[in-house]
Amino acid sequence: MSQTSVQELAPEVSGRPLCVDLDGTLVKSDTLLDSLLVLARTHPLALLRLPQWLLRGKAAVKAEIGARVALDVRHLPYNRALLEYLEAARGEGRRLYLATGADRTLAAQIADHLGIFDGVLASDGATNLTGGNKLDGLRQSFGDEGYDYVGNAVSDLPLLTHAHRAMIANPAPGLQLRLRSRGIAVERVFKERPPAAKAVLKALRPHQWAKNVLIFLPLLLAHTLRPPLVVAALVAFASFSLSASATYIVNDLLDIEADRRHPRKRRRPFAAGDLSVFTGVAISVAFLACAVIMAVALLPAEFLDWLVIYLVTTLSYSLYLKRVVLLDVILLSGLYVLRMLAGAAATKVPISPWLAAFSLFLFLSLAVVKRFSELQNTRARGQKVTNGRGYLLADIEQMRSFGTASAYAAVVVFSFYIGGHDVTALYRHPVRLWLITPLMILWLSRVWLLASRGELDEDPVIFAVTDRISWLIGLAVVAIAAMAAL
Repeated sequence: MSQTSVQELAPEVSGRPLCVDLDGTLVKSDTLLDSLLVLARTHPLALLRLPQWLLRGKAAVKAEIGARVALDVRHLPYNRALLEYLEAARGEGRRLYLATGADRTLAAQIADHLGIFDGVLASDGATNLTGGNKLDGLRQSFGDEGYDYVGNAVSDLPLLTHAHRAMIANPAPGLQLRLRSRGIAVERVFKERPPAAKAVLKALRPHQWAKNVLIFLPLLLAHTLRPPLVVAALVAFASFSLSASATYIVNDLLDIEADRRHPRKRRRPFAAGDLSVFTGVAISVAFLACAVIMAVALLPAEFLDWLVIYLVTTLSYSLYLKRVVLLDVILLSGLYVLRMLAGAAATKVPISPWLAAFSLFLFLSLAVVKRFSELQNTRARGQKVTNGRGYLLADIEQMRSFGTASAYAAVVVFSFYIGGHDVTALYRHPVRLWLITPLMILWLSRVWLLASRGELDEDPVIFAVTDRISWLIGLAVVAIAAMAAL
């Protein structure tokens, strides 16, 4: 085993050194997995070389990934409680060392950024500094003086066992029980994570399931509410909702670096380090499996076709297409229409060309307003565009033109629909549907006005679900449609 040296960052002071683990301890996430996700997004073909790197050992894998990916150490999800303790200890003259299995290049960058460590012990491309290797490294570096240690995982047991004082941060399940069984007293526990159930629920984004209500639209507009068809629509809704949550998790994992630089998205569970990558992958696979099983067992084969198209499109969007200017918003609007097509396939109630055209223009406007709001809010904060979408602040006025034109095109299509022959077969008083038109103009104009003022949430679905006036307008539209049908 090659000897791992202590890299001096500041003059030594008296007192027993305090050694701090990085992954899961000082940082709530695993920097290796974070780097691997960034590699998958930026250099996906490099993943094919993973088996070759693994043959040389885990330390080599970390070094190879680190050479291709540079994490933004300023925005890592640091354990604030532990960091405050370390800063206070540093202020009292305590010697602090970052002792981590991460690659030394990344560890040195983090130490430089924080400016509180006297030295760094880390993997060097040949030796993976975890478990017994890390214990040997600390013994070689500090000898009879010994050390105090802060860890979080079962692999830290040897370090915690031989430490003069043991401290833990966001401990892994069972770690505290194992420490007690060995008679090891834990001096401090630094916890900075919400309950797991709360973090999982947030990652699933159940509020986004509101988009899948479009599955019921063909059934509702055809005025066909027979129980078997309603049940089929409910199953389709559940299948699409599980699929949506699975793809949102994949998207959040791939966007973990960009989300950490965003003032709101940095609080998402994976960006914040509240959920592990392994947890996200497990949930995503389980949800996708359930969604496909439901579709195969309970719904027509045509629905499964649309579900597969949805999954392929959303995953392609997450991996690459969301960074292609204009294609991203066209795809987003198309996914809304796809939900209606899936609902039609599940219930065998076709959608009309009028509904397809109206939906395409309406949802294109909502997709554009999402991008417009991101740009507008970025400009209001005086920041540069860093989300990798390909849009520039100079595009704001053109995006406004695209979005408002598409919004009013949807109103025009709806007006033509009211005057069409199909309406008389479904509504006894179709003329009353004209009352919906000013409400549509009001809602769409208000959305774009608030977006222009920088007062709109970047996701129009969240806005619509939480906005009281939107709810009132929606209820009025339902009431008018009911009066036109009776």
